[in-house]
Amino acid sequence: MSSSTTGFTYCSTAHSSPLDFSSLSYLSLSANPFPSPHTLPLPLRIQSPHSSRVLPAPLLHKSWSRTRASPSAMATGTVHEVLPPALDSTSDPPAIFDGTTRLYISYSCPYAQRVWIARNCKGLQDKIKLVPIDLQNRPTWYKEKVYPPNKVPSLEHNNEVKGESLDLLKYIDSSFEGPSLFPSDPAKRQFAEELLSYIDSFNKGVISSFKVEGMNDADAAFDYFETALSKFDDGPFLLAEFSLVDIAYAPFIERFQPFLLDLKKYDITAGRPKLAAWIKGMNKNEAYKQTQRDPKEHVQSYKKRFSVIPGFPTST
Repeated sequence: MSSSTTGFTYCSTAHSSPLDFSSLSYLSLSANPFPSPHTLPLPLRIQSPHSSRVLPAPLLHKSWSRTRASPSAMATGTVHEVLPPALDSTSDPPAIFDGTTRLYISYSCPYAQRVWIARNCKGLQDKIKLVPIDLQNRPTWYKEKVYPPNKVPSLEHNNEVKGESLDLLKYIDSSFEGPSLFPSDPAKRQFAEELLSYIDSFNKGVISSFKVEGMNDADAAFDYFETALSKFDDGPFLLAEFSLVDIAYAPFIERFQPFLLDLKKYDITAGRPKLAAWIKGMNKNEAYKQTQRDPKEHVQSYKKRFSVIPGFPTST
């Protein structure tokens, strides 16, 4: 998918993928990273109750190792900060590399939202300063002085600027104090890597349903998620306890749920009680709630971004 056919670019850099979303741009909200082109998926033998499709298997990637405090001690994110206004082309740059740790985001970007959630969950509101960027009127200094890819999120820390939302999730979890966002159990760590690798296929399946009559691909994606929630039965989240894997998926499901309900009267939780419980659990997380936007904004943004007129699919 090229920029000439979509007219969009991502708010964060995407990895290589057979479906290249790298040119999708977020007018106000959005999707993410892709598995290595050198790793091929294997069929996962799970039958979808909503379609005859075989659900795609996640890809296995090398796990990162770290043992920290249990997520049961997760920061609640009860620090209610006053959010700064977005900086645009008329705004002066911050004092870059002055020792302040800064997280450059867009309030509307799901990739940036991931890292914002992680920051809040670890209780780092006073240690990582939010610097929101207006993606529609970006200041030139952001590309020239901060992050040459000119996308969000990016993190300024220790006189370096790092990007890529999934990489930043892991970096913040391992480099800053606060409750761990990753379990110590080896089985859960391995499954976490599988789920993170699958997120590209998940987003692709859901997005592909926006302009077609059928919902097979979206059904398969949400059924996979429902099945993944059955892997561990000692909690409502993907690894039972809340983790950075839930953070990775949450911004996209936050957008998909109201948009599909508005566009196709498609309830993603119908017949998926574990997904419904997961959404309920996520919505109780104060750290996440502080990053959420009005569902109506998501719907209007997606309609504009994908040029969708409800009830009139553009292809079959």
